[in-house]
Amino acid sequence: MGVLQLGDIAIQRILEHEVPVYYPSDFFAEATVEALEPYRQWLEPKALCPHTGRMVMPVQSYLVRTRCHIILIDTCCGCNKTYAEPPVWHPSGNEVWLANLKAAGVQPEEIDYVICTHLHSDHCGWNTRLVDGLWVPTFPNAKYLFTQVEYQAMEEENHQIFIDNVKPVMEAGQALLVGLDYALDDEIWLESTPGHSAGHVAVHIKSNQHHAVMCGDLIHTPLQLVEPGWSPTFEFDLAASTNTRRSFLDKYCNSDSLILTAHFPSPSIGHIIRRGNGYDFKYI
Repeated sequence: MGVLQLGDIAIQRILEHEVPVYYPSDFFAEATVEALEPYRQWLEPKALCPHTGRMVMPVQSYLVRTRCHIILIDTCCGCNKTYAEPPVWHPSGNEVWLANLKAAGVQPEEIDYVICTHLHSDHCGWNTRLVDGLWVPTFPNAKYLFTQVEYQAMEEENHQIFIDNVKPVMEAGQALLVGLDYALDDEIWLESTPGHSAGHVAVHIKSNQHHAVMCGDLIHTPLQLVEPGWSPTFEFDLAASTNTRRSFLDKYCNSDSLILTAHFPSPSIGHIIRRGNGYDFKYI
């Protein structure tokens, strides 16, 4: 993946995989064949596979190098996890992501901070790796930033995702539980973006007069630009998810702010622009 220069900050996508995965109807109650038909030509083939009818959704991290820190935003699906949903995102022994991180010139030991927008399986999987039968932090010198709200919700649920990817980080003393508006410094800070999960956040990046925001899963697919009222049926708070997305799109539409998306097709980065009564995405 190429390097994007944002003022004095370098940003690089670290891709795990980019394949057709979910049918739109798996996500959205409104996504009937009839409802999708007006958008198919616009979505295909980049965001919607014309052969399978499945959405093309990359799983990726953002490597952020400031003057002071090397930061990872989200850590994808990971390797050898004890859950496998969806299977296409969890091929056995998949170390492509780790190889791509190293190809970008960064070793796991060099990461200073890991920031998880939320703690779903495709955003925290490389938090840990399996060593001698035990899950240990992949980034031994990093502090991992989890919002207190998100951590507590996952701890109470105690899903295998938490047991594999989060609990070992806490036990190693590498976790920082922070507020929803935590600022690492004047260049990196969090913003509460409720709805998708209990403590979902977006991550802001600013250098000089340049600004970008990694939006996590407040928007999953370009389909939600033309249908911002469509929220995935599995959201933590369906109404809040819709309200957050509408506010975010309104705020950044036709602005200079770069949007770093989690699951938009490559190159995944761009600007929100107006499209009729809805929105579109101008990829860079």
